[in-house]
Amino acid sequence: MRERQLKLSGNVDGVGWSYTSWRHPDMPSDASENIKHYVEKAQLLEKGKFDTIFLADVSHIGPGMIPHYLSMFEGISILSALSMVTKSIGLTATIATSYADPFTVARQVASLDKISNGRAGWNAITSNPGGLANYSRTHLRKSDLYPMKEEFLEIVKGLWDSYEDDAFIRDKERGVFFDPKKMHQLYYTGRYFSVDGPLNISRSQQGRPVIFQAGTSSDFMDIAAKHAEGIMAPGDSFEYLKGYTAELKRRVKNQGRSPDDLLIMPAQNPIVGETEKEAIEKLREIEALGHRIPKPQFIGSAENVAQQIEHWYREGIMDIMLVRQEHPTGFEDFIKLVVPILQDRGIIRKEYDDNATLRGNLELPYPDSMYK
Repeated sequence: MRERQLKLSGNVDGVGWSYTSWRHPDMPSDASENIKHYVEKAQLLEKGKFDTIFLADVSHIGPGMIPHYLSMFEGISILSALSMVTKSIGLTATIATSYADPFTVARQVASLDKISNGRAGWNAITSNPGGLANYSRTHLRKSDLYPMKEEFLEIVKGLWDSYEDDAFIRDKERGVFFDPKKMHQLYYTGRYFSVDGPLNISRSQQGRPVIFQAGTSSDFMDIAAKHAEGIMAPGDSFEYLKGYTAELKRRVKNQGRSPDDLLIMPAQNPIVGETEKEAIEKLREIEALGHRIPKPQFIGSAENVAQQIEHWYREGIMDIMLVRQEHPTGFEDFIKLVVPILQDRGIIRKEYDDNATLRGNLELPYPDSMYK
């Protein structure tokens, strides 16, 4: 079996994830709610053979938030639009289990999955107290959030298996639309949710949409070890990430799963130039706008950045690189300068497979229905 290649995910943050990047002369000041901007970035990432677009989200804001969070699209809505102007790149939305409804989320993500021909993913997170207040959930305590999340995940996965793969026959001559023996109700009753099912949409061509999660606590790790297929991880410390990855994959193995079926995805903000000097100048451009950002882990000439990326990948702590753009040409620079080097070294893909799904892009196994 050949070694799994490094995967690339692009986090489209609109005007950027700092307080001042929106002020750069080359950044559209309304980028976070500008459909043209999102289409351009999505098509650029697909041209660069990225495996998925990844959208972060918030549910509670105030005047102290970064500009991107103050005016931004809802994830499923914008990804549905982007699915119509892309063909192969995955589409991953963030929806919190602390305030959403599992039946609605299962239906939303499954619909995005059908619209995009099997390219949907879901980043399942918990929420903060402000988010809970916006969704009439202030009665919940912090100790409720992870038990509630586990129920939520069990329900959504069960609903995605409402129909077996071949349940829909659609034979006009015989007048047979589907096989009712291959439709399954869930009948789930838990502490937080009660859901009968089934979901009224056929099973995904990738089996189920891919489930991502984000967090670092021990409770998070326990749930992720059971249910997650990709983990959005902190990327600011090589040594911390090494220990975190080892512990998380140990727990995955204890759940009877292959550690290879959980992909670690550290978030990075690479700033790349033709030379080291050019990269530093791009960092200074951002800092000159009035807000100092942490120096990126991957900054410098394309060759040096590619070498750093390969090192993290070979060390087994970065299965997916989540690329965030702070400088307006961040994605362009990375795709033009770094991607060809990684492709020449065989570390990342040169082309998508035919009829690409997100699960296929990530080289994750196809999940059989729980009713098979």
